[in-house]
Amino acid sequence: MSQATQKRGLAFYLLAAFFATFVLFLYGPMLVIFILSFQGPTGGLTFPMRGVSTHWFQDLWGATRYGDLGGAFKRSMLLGLMSLTVTGVVCLFAGLAFRRRFFGAGPLFYLAITSLVVPGILLGLGISQLFQLLGFRLNWWLSGLGAHLSWTLPFGLLIMFAVLNRFDSSWEEAARDAGASPWQTLRWVTVPILFPGLIAVALFGFTLSYDEMPRSLLTVGGKNTLPIEISNMTTNVTTPALYAIGTVTSVISFAVIALAFLGIALIQKRRARAKRGA
Repeated sequence: MSQATQKRGLAFYLLAAFFATFVLFLYGPMLVIFILSFQGPTGGLTFPMRGVSTHWFQDLWGATRYGDLGGAFKRSMLLGLMSLTVTGVVCLFAGLAFRRRFFGAGPLFYLAITSLVVPGILLGLGISQLFQLLGFRLNWWLSGLGAHLSWTLPFGLLIMFAVLNRFDSSWEEAARDAGASPWQTLRWVTVPILFPGLIAVALFGFTLSYDEMPRSLLTVGGKNTLPIEISNMTTNVTTPALYAIGTVTSVISFAVIALAFLGIALIQKRRARAKRGA
């Protein structure tokens, strides 16, 4: 080891301290919530802890006094999965379409991402008013899904553009030269190569929908999603049940991210094995 790497200057330790402070600031509150969610039955919202148990997790799902948490959780999960599917499919074909210039491509692109700069509560109000004018009933799986897609589709489209920017079209040309039809080229060449990027698009679609609240407030009708239900809990619940639901939602989010990374790792491993076999 050289002398330069053995000695650390003052700047190194200052940057290391700054990074450690940043990590603590970012994940410290989350860690506190995780710990306090395991309070004993007589525990409160602050330290010191009064015993350790899973009482508040059982109380959360077993009691109705906190609201329709079970139903809200199912609705948020289904909305997330629907947003994941629609966002992945639409952004794939939209990204492929924008690879070639066509009339109105510029205005259409800016129109597609305009909802990113519109306040979510105003967009939700507009969607709810539109449904009422058309005589449709507000429902979490229809108007709610539309409101969520106005948030997930622009992000997914921007990610897909970044993925396609690194895409080598020579693979498609080779498939066409070998006699593959457009559908075969899409199915066996384009989609498999873009699949890791599609996972990222789908992951954004799920996480943005699962946590979305402003666009949901005025569009889901009489049945709340989980973020709205949690917001309602903060006004009348003063027990560690709040921390328990926070822990549950965080675990679900981390699990989805872990599954996405696992899928990408398996795809890369499979490609490396195929290259070695070739």
